[in-house]
Amino acid sequence: MNKNRNIHHPLSILIIALLLMLVSACGNNSASPSGSPQGAANAGKSDGTVNTSTSPAPEIKSEQSQGEKVEGGDVVVIILQDLDYLDPHLAVAAGTNEVLFNVFEGLLKPDEEGALNPAIAESYDVSEDGLTYTFKLRNGVKFHNGNPLTADDVVYSYSRLAGLDTGKPLQSAFEDVQAVESQDASTVVIRLKQNSSSFLTALTSAVIPKRYEDSNKNPIGTGPFKFKEYLPGQRLVVEKFPDYYVKEVPSLDKVEFRIITDGEAGLLALKSGEVDVYPRIGTERLEEIANEYTTLSAPQNLVQLVALNNAKEPFNDIKVRQALNYAINKDEIIQGVAFGYGTKIGSNLSPVLAKYYQEGLEDQYATDLDKAKALLTEAGYPNGFETKLSVPSNYQFHVDTAQVVAAQLEQIGVKVKIEPVEWAVWLERIYKGRDYELTIIGLDGKLDPYQILNKYLSDAGNNFFNYNNAEFDTTLHSAATEVDDAKRVELYKKAQRILADDAAAIYIMDPNSNVALNKKLAGYKQYPLYVQDLSSVYFTE
Repeated sequence: MNKNRNIHHPLSILIIALLLMLVSACGNNSASPSGSPQGAANAGKSDGTVNTSTSPAPEIKSEQSQGEKVEGGDVVVIILQDLDYLDPHLAVAAGTNEVLFNVFEGLLKPDEEGALNPAIAESYDVSEDGLTYTFKLRNGVKFHNGNPLTADDVVYSYSRLAGLDTGKPLQSAFEDVQAVESQDASTVVIRLKQNSSSFLTALTSAVIPKRYEDSNKNPIGTGPFKFKEYLPGQRLVVEKFPDYYVKEVPSLDKVEFRIITDGEAGLLALKSGEVDVYPRIGTERLEEIANEYTTLSAPQNLVQLVALNNAKEPFNDIKVRQALNYAINKDEIIQGVAFGYGTKIGSNLSPVLAKYYQEGLEDQYATDLDKAKALLTEAGYPNGFETKLSVPSNYQFHVDTAQVVAAQLEQIGVKVKIEPVEWAVWLERIYKGRDYELTIIGLDGKLDPYQILNKYLSDAGNNFFNYNNAEFDTTLHSAATEVDDAKRVELYKKAQRILADDAAAIYIMDPNSNVALNKKLAGYKQYPLYVQDLSSVYFTE
């Protein structure tokens, strides 16, 4: 493969040299504010060109084993971060949800194409006004404790998520729920306060047993695998649930999700045979292991960005935010950090959601250092300023990106001090506490644009950007309730344009997601969501 790089920016040689030193010193992982790791782990291998279009980055796929299926067996999967909660209703880290996807299910469940399919629900009906959802539950669904699932369990779970008893929804996707009721043991009715075009995607949320209060120690769901043990900082283990309602699923007997935060340690574990699946492995490693392992790389529904704390000086000034955007060379970052395997973006939506994606924003702030300096001067910073860029230290992809961003901003007089922080600290201080100036993270995608963009609503609990724009709020709320499909699509595109015009953040790319598999494994599926689905994986001979 051609390894020449066609970058013509004067800073390129320095940045590539810096990144090569970083890559040789450590592996490439990464994170996302729900926790979604990505990284060179989510990039691909350069073919000598810079991916500057909005079309998805190139894919790498080696054929999975075609051998005869063998039932049973144990698999070890690397995960890059510890879990924040075992209770699925409290978890905010994408890295937690990717694991719990195997343990819990909702009324509906996404597939690898992003479509929603009935799960513990057998069928459903939506009223003409979009306010009433009626679900018929599937017969024979059991919880991992052996108890049959009933409508009361669904009512309890979704009432809890909607905060109907507390007045405080646990998930914003349920804030429009007015009532959750059971008509009989197998029928659930959900009534909304107002029409919500994205509500069906919320119903992939986990159903747990009625009044079960031990989910954070011994989680019980209806999924293909049941919880066995969790050792913080080490591993979470699940085992086959023999009473799963889908026949002959899963094939595997046991799956260990082993927490390995260091990329080199993960690579050594893979090469030694200790682990079988390495999601988000560094792109620069794919070619190295291609002969011994099945390797997959494809675009994912994820946004890597530099978040700017819009409430702190000087980032409360739009001219400063725009200046920083003009100083950043996204192509250089994609080439240097993601080895060319990332898709450039200009707002908080990935081109994977093609129907809703607003094209053209990726070059709205084409690199222009003179314009960046002029904007800083207009804002009262003719000599630049000093700032701190906090980055989760366990995600090397973001750490590498931070090095490039700091070097690029220095060209306009902005001196950046990089602050590595542990993941737990990042979640608590930066994501929840909003105590930061700049940070780099990856935001995991959802199936509906509202669930992606609603973190920018002025009153959103997870609006760690401290972004506040009344026009954006009105536009997004209108999109969520609009019944005309074409109008709804245009409203979502308008919301993206508002974020770009406001320079709410520096939107960089959707990096590829890479996976290395034991060559004896087959059936692995890549999703446009942050999940690891082991229910379809099996051994071959």
